[in-house]
Amino acid sequence: MTTCHYPPQRILLGPGPSNVEPRVLQAMLKPILGYMDPVYLQCLDHIQRLLRAVFETENRVTFSMSGTGGAGMEACLANLIEEGEEVVVCVNGFFGQRAAEIAARWGARVIRVEADWGQPIDMQKLWEAYRNSSARIVVMVHAETSTGMRQPIEQLNLLRDVRDAILIVDSVTSLGAHSVGIDRNGIDASYSCSQKGIGAPPGLSPVTFSERALEKIRGRKAPPKSWYLDVALIDKYWSSDRVYHHTSPALMNYALCEALEIILEEGLENRWARHERNSRAFVAGVEAMGLEMLVAPEHRLWTLNAVRIPPGIDDARVRSRLLQEHNIEIGAGLGALKGRIWRVGLMGSGSTENNVILLLETLRRVLESEGFKPGC
Repeated sequence: MTTCHYPPQRILLGPGPSNVEPRVLQAMLKPILGYMDPVYLQCLDHIQRLLRAVFETENRVTFSMSGTGGAGMEACLANLIEEGEEVVVCVNGFFGQRAAEIAARWGARVIRVEADWGQPIDMQKLWEAYRNSSARIVVMVHAETSTGMRQPIEQLNLLRDVRDAILIVDSVTSLGAHSVGIDRNGIDASYSCSQKGIGAPPGLSPVTFSERALEKIRGRKAPPKSWYLDVALIDKYWSSDRVYHHTSPALMNYALCEALEIILEEGLENRWARHERNSRAFVAGVEAMGLEMLVAPEHRLWTLNAVRIPPGIDDARVRSRLLQEHNIEIGAGLGALKGRIWRVGLMGSGSTENNVILLLETLRRVLESEGFKPGC
């Protein structure tokens, strides 16, 4: 027998995936149904209703893409971008950078509005870049997974004072744990993932599109170059037309459905409050040890906490010891922050008081044995 047969049960406190509730795992034991089975189609309709509630939207076109969050990102960009048009992309971390790269691959002339990793985008700088361009599309990351920084997307719709804007927001590390407020904030398209704040296994990407976004898609000069990610084609399957597009992953959607049910049973505001409370407790403990956070308090995510690695401490060795000796996973820094931060995820069912206490105590002991003196 191999490790594939008996994988260890880890405490997942990295940038994702997060641990899932037993109910969600149990849901994946349900019988597989055909993608046109009326009972399965009723399940998909229910998932749409649940996703609208969690996204805080009335958008009709709201469903789960088959694929990880990257598939959702690519779908939003591939459908809304036409060859040669200017697109403004906010870049202040690894995933803003990825959005800029994908937009360029789909033929956009990308106008980057940048900030240092861990710092928020200057909204005045964004406003000026948009005003001085011909762009209609603006892409922003709400929750930058590489830095633990939360961007105030509430200000994005001010760009419509310049001209009509199509606003695309990455909610991969915020949906299900922070308020995204799609309708309230005037967001036209957003993509997320199943394995973070939502609390399901990886493999699906919830997306939502406003009527404004759909009008732009319908007005394209040519169809999107990606057949598989063509939102109009996928919508024909999820809508009452029920036109076959691909074999829908039944077990993954059962899991997503159960995870969304759990979110709404807890209540959105209660869930947001739980994530905030546990993040603040973790930060207080980290700072009491003498460690520092990367992001200023007013811009910190509750789901992803970026802790600066103290001088003289071996990043990989600490993470390896947490994993091998204590079964706890935390994440490394990416890109410009590689070797400079640890990324600690407290999201979904993993955002608990017990996990905060466990990680703080275990990290303190490991750091002490590595020569760091907590509180100094």
